[in-house]
Amino acid sequence: MFRSEIREFDTTHGSPWDRGSADSYYGRPRDPHWGGVGGLRGRQRVTDLSESEIQAYHAGYDYNELYGERKDWR
Repeated sequence: MFRSEIREFDTTHGSPWDRGSADSYYGRPRDPHWGGVGGLRGRQRVTDLSESEIQAYHAGYDYNELYGERKDWR
């Protein structure tokens, strides 16, 4: 995936793309979801995703694997 390809996805906080990139950053396994509704801390995890949402999640995960960073747990 090239950096320009992310433009086709919603990358806002809580979106499937955002959650995929965050899971990669924190070293978590792939588990497609999005942030759901509510305040930032009150968001419900939504796992019943459409095919396009699953694709966006994996795109975010892959993007961070290629270009992103990893959380330094030290």
